[in-house]
Amino acid sequence: MEAHESRSTARREDETPAIARHGRLRSNGAWSTISKAAASVLAVVLVSGTAVAAYAALDLAATAKPTISLGNEAALEGVPDVGAIEGGVNMLIIGSDSRQGQGDGFGDPDEETAVLNDVNLLLHISEDHSHAEVVSFPRDMLIDIPTGCTDPDSGEELWEQYGVKINSVLDYGGMPCVVKTVENLTGLTIPFAGTVQFMGAAAISEAVGGVEVCVAEPIEDVHTDLFLEAGTHELAGLEALQFLRTRYGVGDGSDLGRISNQQVFMSALARELQSDGTLTDPLKLYSIAKAALDNMQLSSTLGDPTKLVSIAKAATDIDLAKIAFVQYPTGYVDDFAAVVPTEAAEAINLALQEDRPMLLDPTANADKDFASAGTSEPTEAPAEPAEPEPSTDASAEPTESAAPEPTAEALSGEVSGQTAAETRCSAGRTLADQ
Repeated sequence: MEAHESRSTARREDETPAIARHGRLRSNGAWSTISKAAASVLAVVLVSGTAVAAYAALDLAATAKPTISLGNEAALEGVPDVGAIEGGVNMLIIGSDSRQGQGDGFGDPDEETAVLNDVNLLLHISEDHSHAEVVSFPRDMLIDIPTGCTDPDSGEELWEQYGVKINSVLDYGGMPCVVKTVENLTGLTIPFAGTVQFMGAAAISEAVGGVEVCVAEPIEDVHTDLFLEAGTHELAGLEALQFLRTRYGVGDGSDLGRISNQQVFMSALARELQSDGTLTDPLKLYSIAKAALDNMQLSSTLGDPTKLVSIAKAATDIDLAKIAFVQYPTGYVDDFAAVVPTEAAEAINLALQEDRPMLLDPTANADKDFASAGTSEPTEAPAEPAEPEPSTDASAEPTESAAPEPTAEALSGEVSGQTAAETRCSAGRTLADQ
């Protein structure tokens, strides 16, 4: 989320660049507003790899933001709850670098007018609720924007684009276009989405009471004003946001290093949410709701309270070892100004499409300059289910056998990431190395 990143120039020649554009908003009644409050709570906690079935207090409903239609709501017609969604739940969390309404410290919103989706996280919860994946797409990844996107202001259809950076899509066509682009890339249907700005990350970390992260080497970054010694740190508020935004102070100084750093934070947050009573603490839940309502814009599909409860139940009890944070595999183009998906990305797409858990190679991070440092035991492949012994009792009634465990997609060593159960340390970078 850097101020100096320029918007993509790949837009129609007759289109005037817009400042801080937002998608068309849909305002519904009071019940819908309350539902959006609940949706905000859910969306914020889901991004950490878990969820809680709780509604925000009624006095929070007044601050709920209007929702945005993604245009793919038909995919949920006739679906009684998220457990009945074929292939599982897909939700896109979009981090916007818009300075509008973010206060001092993030640049001048009148001059830094780009609305870049610098963070793109795809959450997948399996249909049987046994595993979940959070896939991070690098902001400088070149993609194609498909047909069907519309201008957020005029509603006019936009031209398709080829080979543009993914972080230009939010400004080009709003949240629905980002969703459509990721759908086009992965082959999925993504009916749920939410956008969060800078202060949202700071407020959420504050609401949960801070997140403890491990730093292997000192982090020194004058761009985000973050300076951390090696060791463990309890991060909350602005310091947590600086940790999530730092690029020059971690790994190899690239956006890929920043993604690895964000995975360190998200996995630590997931562990904390499942271990310290946050999910049963009404005060903390209220604080999370407040942070969400003030900082998130959600899709209209997250305004239905029955879907919210179902999603919460689906994600609450997933084993931390079965929550995988995965970086979408890419390689640099010739001038190192951008990255493109590699062949290994097809394995990610296939696992998501077929609703199969992703098994990370425990050695994958070892040879990557941008990756975090592992401190836990390697993840073992799940055992294949044993074949049932044939019955010798001729009079026994036939019984229905349990559904077999889904076969995990063993990812190549090119794909980096970690599970929520793994404690990894941020690979810090000092000023001398920059």
